[in-house]
Amino acid sequence: MQKGAYKMNEIDFQKPCHIHFIGIGGISMSGFAELLHSFGFTITGSDWHESKITKHLESLGIQVIYGQKAENITKAVDLVVYTAAVHPDNPELVRAKEMGLPVIERAKMVGQVMKNYKSAIAISGTHGKTTTTSMASHIFLEAQMDPTISVGGILPIIGGNIRVGRSENFITEACEYTNSFLQFAPSIGIILNIEEDHMDFFKDIQDIRNSFRAFAKLLPETGALIINKDIDQYEEIIKGLSCKIITYSVNQKDADFCAANVVFDENGHPGFDLMVRGEKKGHYQLNVVGIHNVSNSLSCLALASLFDISSDAIQRAFDAYRGTDRRFQLKGEKNGFTIIDDYAHHPTEIAATLEAAGKYPHKTLWTVFQPHTYTRTRAFLKDFAKALTLSDKVILADIYAAREDDPGDISSQNLADEIQKLGKEVYYFHSFEEIEKFILENLVNGDLLITMGAGNVVDIGEKLLTL
Repeated sequence: MQKGAYKMNEIDFQKPCHIHFIGIGGISMSGFAELLHSFGFTITGSDWHESKITKHLESLGIQVIYGQKAENITKAVDLVVYTAAVHPDNPELVRAKEMGLPVIERAKMVGQVMKNYKSAIAISGTHGKTTTTSMASHIFLEAQMDPTISVGGILPIIGGNIRVGRSENFITEACEYTNSFLQFAPSIGIILNIEEDHMDFFKDIQDIRNSFRAFAKLLPETGALIINKDIDQYEEIIKGLSCKIITYSVNQKDADFCAANVVFDENGHPGFDLMVRGEKKGHYQLNVVGIHNVSNSLSCLALASLFDISSDAIQRAFDAYRGTDRRFQLKGEKNGFTIIDDYAHHPTEIAATLEAAGKYPHKTLWTVFQPHTYTRTRAFLKDFAKALTLSDKVILADIYAAREDDPGDISSQNLADEIQKLGKEVYYFHSFEEIEKFILENLVNGDLLITMGAGNVVDIGEKLLTL
C-alpha cells in the first residue's frame, strides 16, 4: 500500500495495511488485533508486560513489543490504534503524530471494522450488555450463522472474548461510557435499558438519554432498533427514526415481544411463553437465573426474528447458555455453603442479582459487596443500601478505586451506616483476609455466598475454595 494513501475512516478488509496497537494486551484490543490479523493485516503492538494474552498473540505470528518507546513506530506503520487509557504524552502516540500517521481511539476502530459487515449488531444498555451479547452469540452459533463476536467477558463457548467468523454477521457490545458507542456503525441496535451510571462522565440522566438517542440515530433506514418498552419515556429515544422499530417488555403486554406465564424452576431458572404482537409463539426455558434474564432473552428473540432463526435453534442456544464469567457464576462449595460470583456494581444490577438469588436454594443469603469507584458510591449511596437489603446479611469491602483517586470523604463505612439504618445486618472489613476469616467462622452448611462487584472481589471466593 502506498504510504499516505490510507484514509482515517477506511479499515477495509479488501485492502489490508499495517496497524500498530498501543496497549495490545488489553482484552478488547487483543481481540481486534487477532481479528484484523486473520484478514491479512500486518499487526504489531506494544504493552508493558508479558501476559497470557500477549503470548497468545505472539503464537499467531503477531509481533508484540514490551515497553512503549517512540522507536516502536516505524515508517512501515499505516495506522495507530490506542485506548482511552493511553496518555497524550505516550511516546508512541507522540511519535505517530509527529510522523503524520492516522491515529484513532479503540472505539473508532471498532466502528470502522463494523462497516465491513452487512449485519453489524450493537447491543447497548446500562446493564446486561455482556449477558445479552453472549445469549445472542449462542443463538447465532446454534443457527450455524458463523458470526464474528466481540464480548466484554469470557464466553466459554468461544473460549474467550473474540470469535472470528467468515459470514456478514458481527455481534458486539456497545458501551455508553465516554460515548464510545457513538463511534460505532451498527445496522441493528439493541437498547436494553437506560439508567443513571458513569456519573463521572455524564452530567445527569438526560445527558445519558441524549447519548442513547444519538446511538439510535446511527442506524440506517434499512436497519432496525430493538428497544425495551419498559424504558421510561422510550418514545423520546425512537422519535422520528427511519429504521424499523421492535419493542419488547416483561411488563407491558402491548410490546411487540413479551413474556407470559413466567415460572421458575427449583434453581431459579425462568421459563415463559413468548407472545409476539399478542400471539403465542412458543415456550422457552432459560438456564440462567432471574426475571432480568427473561428481559434480556426477549431482546434476543426479537433479534432472531429478523434472521428467521428457528425456535428449535433458539431453545438449544438457551439450553447451552449457562452464563458468562462473573455473571451469577457458580464457583464451588466450601464447608457446605455455595459460592457464586457476580459482576453487579450498580443498584439495579444488585437488586436483579439478589432477587434471582432469592429463588436459588439456600438457608441464609450472604453478600460480600465491593463498591466500585468513589463517584458511583457517593452518587448511589442510598440506592446501594436499599438494593443490598435484599440479602439476608451483608459484608462490605473497601471501595475499589479503579481509575479514581480517593477523595477522602466517602468510604464503605458510609454505606454500612445506610444499610444499618434500614435494619439490615452488615459487617465492614478493610482487608480480604479479614473477610475470608469471618466467612469461614460464620457461614454454615446450606448458606449461599455471593461475591459481588466489578473490582477484584472475585478473589475472595476463589481464595476460600483453596483454604
